[in-house]
Amino acid sequence: MVTLSKAPARASNGRSPPRVLIVSDVRLYREGLAAALAGCQRVEVVGGMAGPDLTVASLSQLHPDVILLDVALPGCLGMPTALSLGHPAKFVAFAVSEGDEDILACAEAGISGYVGKDGSTKDVVAAIESVVRGELQCPPRLAATLFARLATLARSQARRPGALGLTDRELEIVGLVDQGHPNKEIARRLGIGAATVKNHVHNILEKLNVERRAEAAAMVRGIGARLRPNG
Repeated sequence: MVTLSKAPARASNGRSPPRVLIVSDVRLYREGLAAALAGCQRVEVVGGMAGPDLTVASLSQLHPDVILLDVALPGCLGMPTALSLGHPAKFVAFAVSEGDEDILACAEAGISGYVGKDGSTKDVVAAIESVVRGELQCPPRLAATLFARLATLARSQARRPGALGLTDRELEIVGLVDQGHPNKEIARRLGIGAATVKNHVHNILEKLNVERRAEAAAMVRGIGARLRPNG
């Protein structure tokens, strides 16, 4: 873990800038982002760490307001839920594919904002400031997609009790796993990134408390069979 120590600056509104923690397993990403943000008076970088080091204890030491999260991290979609009870920091995912499904996966995981793969330092700062204000910067098309997904989720949850806490997308991925498809093939079929599929699978295993993909598929298959009406 790298901790950056510097005197906090003051933003133009007189308030202390948001404290930012950078989380990525790639050291170049952590150091590159920290260097890019170092000269900005609108944010304060308090450190950088690899994914396994991100714990409630480490957050309690650094007190970040925002966690910049590399979307390629294994299990990153489960981190906001796992850490939400221990620390109120908000998550901004970076290097996110611009496809709707990848962004929706971040939203469903509890991530508050995102920066695309082609995002600039200016975009990162804007995303940080937006989530601190409780806002989300997104194109109108994506806002419409988010509303449509919320409506779909509400209808499906009302129809499907006992779905083991999995989202529609997670159930879809489990179904493809059950058919024997590897992550890359699942990503191709669903039109999403392979890293997004990997994170979904990691989340599924955690929710179902199993270690193997086949176990998860068998569990969901069994629940589905019991929920289907006879005849």
